[in-house]
Amino acid sequence: MQRPDTHSKIIGYLLWIFGFLGAHRFYYGKPVTGTIWFFTLGLLFIGWIIDLFLIPAMDREADLRFTAGRLDYNVAWILLTFLGIFGVHRMYQGKWITGILYLLTGGLFLVGVLYDLWTLNNQVSIENARNG
Repeated sequence: MQRPDTHSKIIGYLLWIFGFLGAHRFYYGKPVTGTIWFFTLGLLFIGWIIDLFLIPAMDREADLRFTAGRLDYNVAWILLTFLGIFGVHRMYQGKWITGILYLLTGGLFLVGVLYDLWTLNNQVSIENARNG
């Protein structure tokens, strides 16, 4: 039985363009290396170039790790990336109280947005499993 496609290679490659900041690694559920890439510019761009070839494997691994369902990972990540400080990604998940709190506090002064960069895949996966 084939697992549903939870993450997109197209989004992964688009995020790879900014991957020297770790964007694609956060997207595929690798927050530790995403943070390392952020602070080292993709391990001085060498790791970033290598990741160009690793994205298909990261995509397959994410599809196996995370639960598909009502919430779409791609939508959640796009909302976090562009509207994270306004809490729209939290409202999308049905977390209205924290979404409004983010809206009023700039994503809890950006600390909440950083937390969500580390945990968004798990948040969506848990919500999908709960509603699955």
